[in-house]
Amino acid sequence: MTIELRRASFEPLVELGRYQVSQGELQGRYGATAIFVGTMRDFNDGEPVRGMTLEHYPGMTERHLQQIVETATQKWSLLDALVIHRVGELRPNDPIVLVAVWSTHRAAAFAACRFIMEELKSKAPFWKREDAATGTRWVEHNTPG
Repeated sequence: MTIELRRASFEPLVELGRYQVSQGELQGRYGATAIFVGTMRDFNDGEPVRGMTLEHYPGMTERHLQQIVETATQKWSLLDALVIHRVGELRPNDPIVLVAVWSTHRAAAFAACRFIMEELKSKAPFWKREDAATGTRWVEHNTPG
């Protein structure tokens, strides 16, 4: 299980391929890989958004994400999971998050991937400050799934 927070932009599918190749012990063991890629929108709450700063508490955020992945692994017997999440300054179309899970069967992979993403969005300690047309504002709530 790997959790990474990054300031630099990343290409989700390149990261997915690189990770999967590096995990040689997985070869032949998984029957399903489920992935979710989240990107920054150029609007929120009906207003244009030019950019966003994503803040976190180093150490605390990674531990929280690790707990989410461990819970998913116990519920669905995952073989592996990867979470890469951006922090710092982002622009519209920038990838924000990659969640990937490997399992022997698709039902577990789909369910676990969704669980990790929903828990991350609703409970992980991240704070968003948007640069909107009317000025800078803190995002008080996430949009519904």
